[in-house]
Amino acid sequence: MNPITSFLVFVLAVGGLAAAYLGHQLYLGIALIAVAAVVAASLKMANVWQKFVILRMGKLQSVKGAGLFAIIPVIDSVVAVIDGRIQTTAFNAERALTKDTVPVNVDAIIFWHVQDAEKAALAITNFREAIDRVAQTSLREMIGSSMLAALLSDRKEADEQLKVEIGQKTAPWGIAVTSVEIRDVAIPEALQDAMSRQAQAEREKQARVILGSAEAAIASKFVEAAAVYAGHPWALQLRAMNIIYETTKERGATILIPSSMVDSLNPSTATLAFALAGSDAPATNGARGAAASGLNAAAGDRFLS
Repeated sequence: MNPITSFLVFVLAVGGLAAAYLGHQLYLGIALIAVAAVVAASLKMANVWQKFVILRMGKLQSVKGAGLFAIIPVIDSVVAVIDGRIQTTAFNAERALTKDTVPVNVDAIIFWHVQDAEKAALAITNFREAIDRVAQTSLREMIGSSMLAALLSDRKEADEQLKVEIGQKTAPWGIAVTSVEIRDVAIPEALQDAMSRQAQAEREKQARVILGSAEAAIASKFVEAAAVYAGHPWALQLRAMNIIYETTKERGATILIPSSMVDSLNPSTATLAFALAGSDAPATNGARGAAASGLNAAAGDRFLS
C-alpha cells in the first residue's frame, strides 16, 4: 500500500471508530470504515518506472503508468507490476566446445529492459527466468560456431552477435536487449601453456628477424664506409687513430699495440711520395725518402707513447 492510500485509510478508520464509540453514531462509523476498506482496495499509485497491468473479469483492462489511479475492487485485479528500468542478468556456459573442439568456460552479462509491459505480463509466465535460459542457450550456440582464436580476440564482435540473437528471441515478450558483454573466457591450463610457448616463439622469431635486418643495414653501411676509405686512405688512418684515442680515455687503461699495426697506421713511403709528387715544391727522390722516414719515425714515437 502506498503512503497516500495508507494515510487516507488511517484517517477514515480513525474517524469511523471515533464516530462509533465517542459520538455514538454506529452507522456513520461503519460507513467510514467501509469507505476506508474500499479506498485501500481501489486506490493505487505507480512509481515513474513501474507499469501496472490490470485485468477486468479476466480480460485486459489497461496498463497504468506513473501516478495515482483507481480500480474497481473485486472486478479489477492487478496481475503484474513491471519494472521498466534496465536490469542485469549474469549467465555462463561451462565446458562448452568451440568450433575447433576446445572446452571453454565463458561468463557473460546481459543488460535488458521491459519495452512492452503488456507482452511481458501476458505473453510469458516468467520473463526473467526465460531471459536467463535464452541467454545461456545463445551463448553455447555462439561458442560452438566460433574458433577459439576468434573468441579470444574478437570480443566486441561476439558481444554484438549475442545481442542480436538474444534480442530476436526476447522481442516477442516485450523485452529489449541493450547490450551483452563477455566478462571472461577460461581455457584449460595445458592449452594456456601451449599458447604461451607459441606466443614466446613468435616473439623470438620477430626479434631474430629484426636483428637480421639490423645486421644487414649495418653491413651495408660498412660497405659504404669501406668504399669511402678505399678512395681516401688518410681517412682510414685518422679513423684508426680516433679509435685508439677513445680507447685510452679511461684512466688506468693500458694498450699494447703491435709494431705491425703502428706501421699500418703510419703513412707509407709510396703514399707520401705520391702526395709530394703533386706539390709545387721541387724535391729529389732522396729528399722525399728522408722526409718519409722521418714522418714514420715521428708517428711511431707518438703512438707508442
